[in-house]
Amino acid sequence: MSASEGLQPVDEDWQKALAVVAHPDDLEFGSSAAIARWTAQGKEIVYVLLTSGEAGIDGIAPDECGPLREAEQIESSRIVGVSAVEFLGQPDGTIEYGVPLRRVIAEVIRRHQPEIVITNNFRDTWDGDVLMNQADHISTGRATLDAVRDAANRWIFPDAGERWGGVKQVWAAGSPNSRHAADTTDTFSIGVESLKAHKAYIDGLNWPHFDAEEFLEGNSRPTGTLLGTKYATRFEVFTP
Repeated sequence: MSASEGLQPVDEDWQKALAVVAHPDDLEFGSSAAIARWTAQGKEIVYVLLTSGEAGIDGIAPDECGPLREAEQIESSRIVGVSAVEFLGQPDGTIEYGVPLRRVIAEVIRRHQPEIVITNNFRDTWDGDVLMNQADHISTGRATLDAVRDAANRWIFPDAGERWGGVKQVWAAGSPNSRHAADTTDTFSIGVESLKAHKAYIDGLNWPHFDAEEFLEGNSRPTGTLLGTKYATRFEVFTP
């Protein structure tokens, strides 16, 4: 998308959202400053992590890594004003798209009854070209989009709670096909702190010169330019 085309602001006329992503840190690498904006507005947001990120640090065994990353996610969520965090125990690194995953997510949607569902980019790439996305992200986002429709159909997964057809939109953060964005100028620094809370994970990546503020600014500033603000987070918006 060129600067001349710009981005449209997301609809903020809602009260409750559900964020469904694959791993601890997925929201913090892009969306948490927007989450902080919305919690400051008094909106309720629930985080659902399909995995505990147990396979995410090469030097730490999964049985130790999972609880460590859960603790980092809970602290990171607290920083942006989110207290409700669930971990669903799916296998990190091998999340498989399909009916069982759709059922798991549909049950969560029915239980929490959100108006907006937030997930991550599930396109094959991050840049619309060659920067490959992860399989877990792709499976999670596609299953989440389908699960929103499943949750609204009383005849699909009838044993997974009462139907919920109140989801207005699904937002996929960081998609190369984004046409919308949220202004994060006032909450950018909170987003930086939430990413820094994933210290063990970032240390485990062996990025000795990684700077959370610099990284997030590299994505948020050009997105803000397209929105007409200093900083912003981009979203691909779907209507069920």
